[in-house]
Amino acid sequence: MTYQQTTDWLFAQLPNFQQQGPRALFKNLDNIFHFCDYLGHPQNNFPCIHVAGTNGKGSTSHMISSVLQSAGFKVGLYTSPHLKDFRERIKINGIPVEELEVVDFVNSHICYLNEERLSFFEMTVAMAFTTFAKHNVDIAIIEVGLGGRLDATNIINPILSVITNIGRDHMGFLGTTLPEIALEKAGIIKPHVPVVIGEYCSETIAVFDAEADKIGAEIIAVPDLVVPTYECDLKGMYQLFNLRTATAAILELKRQGWTIPEQAMEQGFGHVVANTQLLGRWQKLSHRPDVFCDVAHNVDGIRVLVQHIQTLVFGQLHLVFGVMKDKDLDSILPLLPKGAHYYCCQANGERALTSDVLSSVLSSKGFESQSYGAVSSALQAAQSAANTDDLIVICGSNFVVAEII
Repeated sequence: MTYQQTTDWLFAQLPNFQQQGPRALFKNLDNIFHFCDYLGHPQNNFPCIHVAGTNGKGSTSHMISSVLQSAGFKVGLYTSPHLKDFRERIKINGIPVEELEVVDFVNSHICYLNEERLSFFEMTVAMAFTTFAKHNVDIAIIEVGLGGRLDATNIINPILSVITNIGRDHMGFLGTTLPEIALEKAGIIKPHVPVVIGEYCSETIAVFDAEADKIGAEIIAVPDLVVPTYECDLKGMYQLFNLRTATAAILELKRQGWTIPEQAMEQGFGHVVANTQLLGRWQKLSHRPDVFCDVAHNVDGIRVLVQHIQTLVFGQLHLVFGVMKDKDLDSILPLLPKGAHYYCCQANGERALTSDVLSSVLSSKGFESQSYGAVSSALQAAQSAANTDDLIVICGSNFVVAEII
Protein backbone atom coordinates (compact mmCIF):
# COMPACT_ATOMS: atom_id res chain seq x y z
CA MET A 1 0.00 0.00 0.00
CA THR A 2 0.99 3.60 -0.52
CA TYR A 3 1.02 5.99 2.43
CA GLN A 4 -2.38 7.38 1.45
CA GLN A 5 -3.83 3.90 1.05
CA THR A 6 -2.36 2.92 4.42
CA THR A 7 -3.87 5.85 6.31
CA ASP A 8 -7.18 5.40 4.48
CA TRP A 9 -7.20 1.76 5.58
CA LEU A 10 -6.42 2.71 9.18
CA PHE A 11 -9.33 5.11 9.41
CA ALA A 12 -11.75 2.88 7.49
CA GLN A 13 -11.05 -0.52 8.98
CA LEU A 14 -10.42 -0.01 12.68
CA PRO A 15 -12.58 1.30 15.51
CA ASN A 16 -11.64 4.97 15.72
CA PHE A 17 -12.61 7.40 18.52
CA GLN A 18 -11.61 10.40 16.42
CA GLN A 19 -14.35 9.56 13.94
CA GLN A 20 -16.86 7.49 15.92
CA GLY A 21 -16.70 8.61 19.53
CA PRO A 22 -17.02 6.44 22.68
CA ARG A 23 -18.29 3.31 20.94
CA ALA A 24 -14.80 2.86 19.46
CA LEU A 25 -13.29 2.46 22.93
CA PHE A 26 -12.46 -0.81 24.64
CA LYS A 27 -12.88 -1.50 28.35
CA ASN A 28 -9.47 -2.91 29.23
CA LEU A 29 -5.80 -2.94 28.20
CA ASP A 30 -5.67 -6.54 27.00
CA ASN A 31 -5.34 -5.72 23.30
CA ILE A 32 -2.41 -3.33 23.68
CA PHE A 33 -0.66 -5.64 26.17
CA HIS A 34 -0.91 -8.58 23.78
CA PHE A 35 0.14 -6.56 20.74
CA CYS A 36 3.20 -5.12 22.49
CA ASP A 37 4.09 -8.61 23.72
CA TYR A 38 3.90 -9.76 20.08
CA LEU A 39 6.15 -6.81 19.10
CA GLY A 40 8.73 -7.59 21.80
CA HIS A 41 7.70 -4.96 24.36
CA PRO A 42 9.13 -1.90 22.56
CA GLN A 43 7.72 0.41 25.26
CA ASN A 44 10.33 -0.91 27.70
CA ASN A 45 13.31 0.19 25.59
CA PHE A 46 13.40 3.90 26.53
CA PRO A 47 12.60 6.10 29.54
CA CYS A 48 9.41 8.07 29.21
CA ILE A 49 7.17 10.74 30.70
CA HIS A 50 3.43 10.11 30.81
CA VAL A 51 1.15 13.16 30.45
CA ALA A 52 -2.60 13.19 31.19
CA GLY A 53 -5.18 15.90 31.88
CA THR A 54 -8.39 17.42 30.60
CA ASN A 55 -6.74 20.42 28.93
CA GLY A 56 -3.19 21.45 28.17
CA LYS A 57 -1.61 18.02 27.96
CA GLY A 58 -0.65 18.51 24.31
CA SER A 59 0.92 21.94 24.87
CA THR A 60 2.67 20.73 28.03
CA SER A 61 4.04 17.68 26.24
CA HIS A 62 5.39 19.83 23.41
CA MET A 63 6.98 22.28 25.87
CA ILE A 64 8.78 19.46 27.69
CA SER A 65 9.93 17.98 24.40
CA SER A 66 11.25 21.33 23.19
CA VAL A 67 13.34 21.86 26.33
CA LEU A 68 14.77 18.33 26.20
CA GLN A 69 15.58 18.76 22.51
CA SER A 70 17.37 22.03 23.32
CA ALA A 71 19.36 20.16 25.96
CA GLY A 72 20.66 17.82 23.25
CA PHE A 73 18.48 14.77 23.84
CA LYS A 74 16.86 12.69 21.13
CA VAL A 75 13.20 13.01 22.09
CA GLY A 76 10.22 10.95 21.00
CA LEU A 77 6.83 12.66 21.22
CA TYR A 78 3.50 10.87 20.94
CA THR A 79 0.34 13.02 20.94
CA SER A 80 -3.21 12.89 19.61
CA PRO A 81 -5.30 13.70 17.72
CA HIS A 82 -3.49 14.89 14.63
CA LEU A 83 -4.77 17.94 12.79
CA LYS A 84 -3.51 17.63 9.21
CA ASP A 85 -1.41 14.51 8.84
CA PHE A 86 -1.47 11.22 10.75
CA ARG A 87 2.31 11.45 11.19
CA GLU A 88 1.92 14.43 13.58
CA ARG A 89 1.15 11.85 16.27
CA ILE A 90 4.66 10.36 16.21
CA LYS A 91 7.63 12.72 16.15
CA ILE A 92 11.32 12.50 16.96
CA ASN A 93 12.93 15.86 17.75
CA GLY A 94 9.90 17.54 16.23
CA ILE A 95 10.11 15.68 12.92
CA PRO A 96 7.11 13.46 12.05
CA VAL A 97 7.74 9.78 11.40
CA GLU A 98 8.51 9.00 7.76
CA GLU A 99 5.61 7.92 5.57
CA LEU A 100 7.48 4.72 4.70
CA GLU A 101 7.72 3.76 8.38
CA VAL A 102 3.94 4.03 8.75
CA VAL A 103 3.44 1.90 5.65
CA ASP A 104 6.03 -0.69 6.70
CA PHE A 105 4.57 -1.02 10.21
CA VAL A 106 1.06 -1.68 8.91
CA ASN A 107 2.20 -3.99 6.12
CA SER A 108 4.40 -5.97 8.52
CA HIS A 109 1.61 -6.57 11.04
CA ILE A 110 -1.57 -6.40 8.95
CA CYS A 111 -2.44 -10.05 9.52
CA TYR A 112 -2.29 -9.57 13.29
CA LEU A 113 -4.25 -6.31 13.07
CA ASN A 114 -6.98 -7.93 11.00
CA GLU A 115 -7.25 -10.98 13.23
CA GLU A 116 -7.15 -9.23 16.61
CA ARG A 117 -9.15 -6.12 15.60
CA LEU A 118 -7.22 -3.57 17.60
CA SER A 119 -8.66 -0.08 17.84
CA PHE A 120 -7.15 2.69 15.75
CA PHE A 121 -5.66 4.24 18.89
CA GLU A 122 -4.16 1.00 20.18
CA MET A 123 -2.47 0.43 16.86
CA THR A 124 -1.02 3.96 16.68
CA VAL A 125 0.26 3.75 20.26
CA ALA A 126 2.10 0.53 19.46
CA MET A 127 3.45 2.11 16.27
CA ALA A 128 4.84 5.00 18.33
CA PHE A 129 6.48 2.66 20.84
CA THR A 130 8.06 0.64 18.02
CA THR A 131 9.29 3.76 16.23
CA PHE A 132 10.88 5.24 19.36
CA ALA A 133 12.59 1.94 20.19
CA LYS A 134 13.84 1.53 16.63
CA HIS A 135 15.38 5.01 16.61
CA ASN A 136 16.90 4.66 20.09
CA VAL A 137 15.40 7.83 21.54
CA ASP A 138 16.92 9.07 24.78
CA ILE A 139 13.48 9.76 26.24
CA ALA A 140 9.86 9.89 25.05
CA ILE A 141 6.92 12.01 26.10
CA ILE A 142 3.71 10.00 25.82
CA GLU A 143 0.41 11.88 25.90
CA VAL A 144 -2.70 10.08 27.11
CA GLY A 145 -5.47 9.92 24.52
CA LEU A 146 -8.50 9.83 26.83
CA GLY A 147 -8.71 9.46 30.59
CA GLY A 148 -5.73 7.50 31.85
CA ARG A 149 -6.56 4.27 33.66
CA LEU A 150 -7.85 2.46 30.56
CA ASP A 151 -5.95 4.46 27.95
CA ALA A 152 -3.78 2.34 25.67
CA THR A 153 -0.71 4.37 26.62
CA ASN A 154 -1.04 3.19 30.21
CA ILE A 155 1.14 0.11 29.79
CA ILE A 156 4.33 2.18 30.10
CA ASN A 157 6.48 2.44 33.22
CA PRO A 158 7.43 6.12 33.18
CA ILE A 159 10.12 7.92 35.14
CA LEU A 160 7.66 10.78 35.68
CA SER A 161 3.89 11.22 35.41
CA VAL A 162 2.17 14.55 34.75
CA ILE A 163 -1.52 15.42 35.21
CA THR A 164 -2.17 18.93 33.92
CA ASN A 165 -5.68 19.53 35.29
CA ILE A 166 -9.13 18.04 35.74
CA GLY A 167 -12.25 19.36 34.01
CA ARG A 168 -15.63 18.14 32.87
CA ASP A 169 -15.13 16.51 29.48
CA HIS A 170 -15.95 13.07 28.03
CA MET A 171 -18.24 12.58 31.03
CA GLY A 172 -20.08 9.73 29.37
CA PHE A 173 -16.88 7.71 29.60
CA LEU A 174 -14.87 9.17 32.51
CA GLY A 175 -17.55 10.06 35.06
CA THR A 176 -19.89 12.92 35.84
CA THR A 177 -18.09 14.49 38.81
CA LEU A 178 -14.60 15.94 39.20
CA PRO A 179 -13.53 13.23 41.69
CA GLU A 180 -14.70 10.50 39.29
CA ILE A 181 -12.80 12.06 36.39
CA ALA A 182 -9.74 12.61 38.60
CA LEU A 183 -9.77 8.94 39.58
CA GLU A 184 -9.66 7.88 35.92
CA LYS A 185 -6.74 10.20 35.22
CA ALA A 186 -4.99 9.18 38.44
CA GLY A 187 -4.80 5.72 36.89
CA ILE A 188 -1.50 6.76 35.28
CA ILE A 189 0.15 7.19 38.70
CA LYS A 190 2.68 4.39 39.12
CA PRO A 191 4.36 2.93 42.23
CA HIS A 192 7.24 5.09 43.47
CA VAL A 193 7.10 7.32 40.36
CA PRO A 194 6.76 11.07 41.05
CA VAL A 195 3.66 12.76 39.62
CA VAL A 196 3.42 16.46 38.78
CA ILE A 197 -0.08 17.90 39.34
CA GLY A 198 -0.46 21.09 37.32
CA GLU A 199 -3.75 22.35 38.79
CA TYR A 200 -6.07 21.04 41.46
CA CYS A 201 -9.04 21.82 43.66
CA SER A 202 -9.95 20.30 47.02
CA GLU A 203 -12.06 17.60 45.33
CA THR A 204 -9.33 16.43 42.95
CA ILE A 205 -6.25 16.70 45.16
CA ALA A 206 -7.92 14.40 47.70
CA VAL A 207 -8.20 11.75 44.96
CA PHE A 208 -4.59 12.20 43.86
CA ASP A 209 -3.31 12.08 47.45
CA ALA A 210 -5.22 8.89 48.19
CA GLU A 211 -4.08 7.11 45.02
CA ALA A 212 -0.46 8.21 45.43
CA ASP A 213 -0.38 7.15 49.09
CA LYS A 214 -1.50 3.63 48.17
CA ILE A 215 1.54 3.03 45.97
CA GLY A 216 4.20 5.31 47.40
CA ALA A 217 4.22 7.90 44.64
CA GLU A 218 5.42 11.42 45.44
CA ILE A 219 3.05 14.24 44.47
CA ILE A 220 4.57 17.47 43.15
CA ALA A 221 1.74 20.02 43.34
CA VAL A 222 2.60 22.92 41.04
CA PRO A 223 0.27 25.50 42.70
CA ASP A 224 2.23 24.99 45.92
CA LEU A 225 5.59 25.66 44.26
CA VAL A 226 7.60 28.73 43.36
CA VAL A 227 8.97 27.94 39.90
CA PRO A 228 11.14 30.08 37.62
CA THR A 229 9.39 32.13 34.95
CA TYR A 230 10.34 31.72 31.30
CA GLU A 231 9.27 33.41 28.09
CA CYS A 232 7.27 31.03 25.90
CA ASP A 233 6.31 31.40 22.26
CA LEU A 234 2.95 29.69 22.87
CA LYS A 235 0.61 32.62 23.45
CA GLY A 236 -2.63 32.75 25.39
CA MET A 237 -3.32 33.15 29.11
CA TYR A 238 -3.93 29.43 29.50
CA GLN A 239 -0.37 28.65 28.41
CA LEU A 240 0.90 30.20 31.63
CA PHE A 241 -0.54 27.21 33.54
CA ASN A 242 0.99 24.77 31.05
CA LEU A 243 4.33 26.58 31.26
CA ARG A 244 4.42 26.22 35.05
CA THR A 245 3.52 22.54 34.80
CA ALA A 246 6.18 21.87 32.16
CA THR A 247 8.76 23.79 34.20
CA ALA A 248 8.00 21.70 37.29
CA ALA A 249 8.38 18.54 35.20
CA ILE A 250 11.77 19.65 33.87
CA LEU A 251 12.95 20.56 37.38
CA GLU A 252 11.99 17.07 38.56
CA LEU A 253 13.97 15.53 35.69
CA LYS A 254 16.97 17.62 36.75
CA ARG A 255 16.50 16.33 40.29
CA GLN A 256 16.61 12.80 38.88
CA GLY A 257 19.98 13.51 37.28
CA TRP A 258 19.12 14.63 33.75
CA THR A 259 21.49 17.35 32.50
CA ILE A 260 19.32 20.24 31.39
CA PRO A 261 21.18 23.58 31.41
CA GLU A 262 19.41 26.86 32.08
CA GLN A 263 20.11 27.94 28.51
CA ALA A 264 18.25 24.87 27.23
CA MET A 265 15.22 25.80 29.31
CA GLU A 266 15.23 29.35 27.96
CA GLN A 267 15.69 28.24 24.36
CA GLY A 268 13.28 25.33 24.64
CA PHE A 269 10.40 27.31 26.10
CA GLY A 270 11.06 30.17 23.71
CA HIS A 271 10.96 28.04 20.56
CA VAL A 272 8.31 25.38 21.14
CA VAL A 273 6.63 25.81 17.74
CA ALA A 274 9.89 25.74 15.77
CA ASN A 275 11.26 22.77 17.73
CA THR A 276 8.14 20.61 17.75
CA GLN A 277 5.87 21.88 14.91
CA LEU A 278 2.93 22.30 17.28
CA LEU A 279 -0.23 23.52 15.55
CA GLY A 280 -3.57 25.02 16.56
CA ARG A 281 -2.76 26.75 19.86
CA TRP A 282 -3.75 30.41 19.43
CA GLN A 283 -2.18 30.12 16.00
CA LYS A 284 -2.26 33.24 13.85
CA LEU A 285 -3.41 32.52 10.32
CA SER A 286 -3.63 35.99 8.75
CA HIS A 287 -3.51 39.72 9.45
CA ARG A 288 -5.96 42.63 8.94
CA PRO A 289 -8.28 41.35 10.05
CA ASP A 290 -6.41 39.14 12.51
CA VAL A 291 -7.47 35.51 12.20
CA PHE A 292 -6.55 33.04 14.94
CA CYS A 293 -7.44 29.41 15.52
CA ASP A 294 -7.43 27.48 18.77
CA VAL A 295 -8.35 23.88 19.57
CA ALA A 296 -10.28 24.82 22.75
CA HIS A 297 -13.22 22.42 22.72
CA ASN A 298 -14.59 21.88 26.24
CA VAL A 299 -15.81 23.96 29.17
CA ASP A 300 -12.44 24.75 30.71
CA GLY A 301 -10.75 25.27 27.35
CA ILE A 302 -13.45 27.64 26.10
CA ARG A 303 -13.45 29.54 29.41
CA VAL A 304 -9.74 30.37 29.30
CA LEU A 305 -9.87 31.11 25.57
CA VAL A 306 -12.64 33.66 26.10
CA GLN A 307 -10.72 35.16 29.02
CA HIS A 308 -7.74 35.61 26.71
CA ILE A 309 -9.85 37.18 23.97
CA GLN A 310 -11.22 39.67 26.50
CA THR A 311 -7.68 40.97 27.13
CA LEU A 312 -7.27 41.96 23.46
CA VAL A 313 -8.17 45.19 21.64
CA PHE A 314 -10.20 44.84 18.44
CA GLY A 315 -13.34 46.07 16.73
CA GLN A 316 -15.92 43.32 16.31
CA LEU A 317 -15.44 39.68 17.32
CA HIS A 318 -16.33 37.01 14.75
CA LEU A 319 -16.37 33.39 15.96
CA VAL A 320 -16.24 30.52 13.48
CA PHE A 321 -17.64 27.88 15.78
CA GLY A 322 -18.29 24.16 15.54
CA VAL A 323 -18.54 21.38 18.14
CA MET A 324 -18.87 17.64 18.47
CA LYS A 325 -22.18 16.05 19.47
CA ASP A 326 -20.80 14.80 22.79
CA LYS A 327 -19.83 18.25 24.11
CA ASP A 328 -21.71 19.85 27.00
CA LEU A 329 -23.31 22.79 25.18
CA ASP A 330 -25.41 23.74 28.20
CA SER A 331 -22.21 24.47 30.12
CA ILE A 332 -20.28 25.99 27.20
CA LEU A 333 -22.89 28.50 25.99
CA PRO A 334 -22.91 30.69 29.14
CA LEU A 335 -19.16 31.22 28.65
CA LEU A 336 -19.44 32.55 25.11
CA PRO A 337 -19.42 36.34 24.48
CA LYS A 338 -22.88 37.58 23.57
CA GLY A 339 -21.58 40.48 21.47
CA ALA A 340 -19.82 38.29 18.89
CA HIS A 341 -21.09 37.26 15.48
CA TYR A 342 -21.24 33.45 15.24
CA TYR A 343 -20.59 31.55 12.01
CA CYS A 344 -21.68 28.00 12.79
CA CYS A 345 -20.00 25.16 10.95
CA GLN A 346 -19.49 21.43 11.13
CA ALA A 347 -16.33 19.45 10.59
CA ASN A 348 -16.27 16.31 8.50
CA GLY A 349 -17.12 13.12 10.37
CA GLU A 350 -20.15 11.62 12.07
CA ARG A 351 -19.26 13.01 15.51
CA ALA A 352 -19.81 16.64 14.42
CA LEU A 353 -22.96 18.46 15.50
CA THR A 354 -24.67 19.87 12.42
CA SER A 355 -24.27 23.59 11.90
CA ASP A 356 -28.05 24.01 11.59
CA VAL A 357 -28.64 22.51 15.03
CA LEU A 358 -25.78 24.50 16.57
CA SER A 359 -27.00 27.76 15.05
CA SER A 360 -30.55 27.09 16.21
CA VAL A 361 -29.37 26.48 19.78
CA LEU A 362 -27.25 29.63 19.77
CA SER A 363 -30.07 31.74 18.34
CA SER A 364 -32.49 30.45 20.98
CA LYS A 365 -30.08 31.70 23.65
CA GLY A 366 -29.85 35.20 22.18
CA PHE A 367 -26.66 34.90 20.13
CA GLU A 368 -26.36 36.38 16.63
CA SER A 369 -25.77 33.21 14.67
CA GLN A 370 -25.97 31.79 11.15
CA SER A 371 -25.35 28.30 9.76
CA TYR A 372 -22.78 27.81 7.00
CA GLY A 373 -22.23 24.05 6.88
CA ALA A 374 -18.60 23.59 5.84
CA VAL A 375 -15.85 25.15 7.93
CA SER A 376 -14.35 26.84 4.87
CA SER A 377 -17.71 28.47 4.03
CA ALA A 378 -18.08 29.80 7.57
CA LEU A 379 -14.56 31.24 7.56
CA GLN A 380 -15.08 32.83 4.15
CA ALA A 381 -18.28 34.48 5.38
CA ALA A 382 -16.51 35.81 8.47
CA GLN A 383 -13.66 37.24 6.41
CA SER A 384 -16.10 38.90 4.01
CA ALA A 385 -18.00 40.53 6.88
CA ALA A 386 -15.04 41.60 9.02
CA ASN A 387 -13.39 45.01 8.99
CA THR A 388 -9.61 45.29 9.12
CA ASP A 389 -9.58 46.01 12.87
CA ASP A 390 -11.91 43.11 13.74
CA LEU A 391 -10.90 39.75 15.21
CA ILE A 392 -11.81 36.34 13.77
CA VAL A 393 -11.35 33.25 15.95
CA ILE A 394 -11.93 29.65 14.80
CA CYS A 395 -12.58 27.30 17.72
CA GLY A 396 -14.83 24.70 19.34
CA SER A 397 -13.23 21.53 18.02
CA ASN A 398 -9.88 20.06 17.00
CA PHE A 399 -11.56 18.92 13.79
CA VAL A 400 -12.82 22.40 12.91
CA VAL A 401 -9.31 23.81 13.32
CA ALA A 402 -7.82 20.92 11.34
CA GLU A 403 -9.82 21.88 8.26
CA ILE A 404 -8.46 25.43 8.00
CA ILE A 405 -4.77 25.33 9.03
